[in-house]
Amino acid sequence: MAPRTLPLVEISGTPTERGRQYGEAVRPQLHAALAYYEEAFGHSAGLTWDQVTARAARWQEPVGSYAPHLLEEMRGIADGAGVTLLDVLALNARGEVLYDNSFAAMDTHVPEEPAEGCTSFAAYGPASGDGHVWAGQNWDWRAAVGDTVVMLRIVQPPAPTLIMQVEAGQVGRQGASSAGIALNANGLGGRFSDAVGLPQTVVRRSVLDQPAITDALEVLCRTRAHIASNALLTCREGYAVDLETTPAGHGWMHPTDGLLVHGNHYQAGVPAAIAADYRPLSPDSLVRVPRAEQGLRALRGSTGPDESRKLIKQAMSDHLGLPESLCTHPDARKPAVEHWTTLVSSCVDLTTGDYHVTAGTPCDRDYQHLPWNLYDGPHGDDSLN
Repeated sequence: MAPRTLPLVEISGTPTERGRQYGEAVRPQLHAALAYYEEAFGHSAGLTWDQVTARAARWQEPVGSYAPHLLEEMRGIADGAGVTLLDVLALNARGEVLYDNSFAAMDTHVPEEPAEGCTSFAAYGPASGDGHVWAGQNWDWRAAVGDTVVMLRIVQPPAPTLIMQVEAGQVGRQGASSAGIALNANGLGGRFSDAVGLPQTVVRRSVLDQPAITDALEVLCRTRAHIASNALLTCREGYAVDLETTPAGHGWMHPTDGLLVHGNHYQAGVPAAIAADYRPLSPDSLVRVPRAEQGLRALRGSTGPDESRKLIKQAMSDHLGLPESLCTHPDARKPAVEHWTTLVSSCVDLTTGDYHVTAGTPCDRDYQHLPWNLYDGPHGDDSLN
């Protein structure tokens, strides 16, 4: 049997055209996502899907004001998939609905959800024996979502061309651009103020839409996200910076000897707004981060990109603490609706533009080399200068 690969979707044109192409291409996956999240929200928060979409409606105006083209893209997705705009908005704000402080105040019986699990990395300079700039992550989330994940290429001149791994219907998540910038992200958790901020899908897409690393940082520093999230930015020139972004302020870190790894706990410092009673929502992050650092140090001895990918795969396949290990597997002790796993392990060579992913856990499958090169798009002509 051939190994499972992630579906490839390419869209272009106006925001409405891009959205419609996207929605038509992922119609089965998007409907599957809606069905799963209806079950999941009912199980974890006691919400019907109508209640979820009613809550998601609060982000329609902020998204329309900040990024009207992305709201139009969402309308196009809804049209193409045969669903409503609020359905698509709920898929794009599913984390915000789960972690929202004001909703928690109304539903005090609902415990705070574990932060979306991911382990992100950047490696270059002394940390990269082959001299290339590497970025990637293990994206850990609900196992039932695995069949809804697609690889999305967005051609949108004059903005950079993007490659992202997303849940069907989402306009942004983690990926890289023809400007030579990679964004890898990690949930952080923590209840903050009741003020409405932007959904992470919109923030992350806006970051990747930027032509330069300083513009990407401007987005992260000047926009107010609704929930806390970590953003690890890497650029092909050999630079990385990590921002722990929260509604109450940001912390930041830079690599040590060219290596930077981030998980799902605050590593730059716990924000004062939650410091008094803070506990990591994903305690396994305290294991995953140092294990990834330890494994990725082997990159220093790599003699070429093929060897580097093998070493990255080996590092990101670590099973200490299984099932909630760096390479995450479903926990048989929990009901199926609560199963988590590594949905995608990504490995991006920002030097060459090669993008590799696994359709599931990296321990038992090889990286899928995408047919798209990052630099086959706007900014591509000067990408290797």
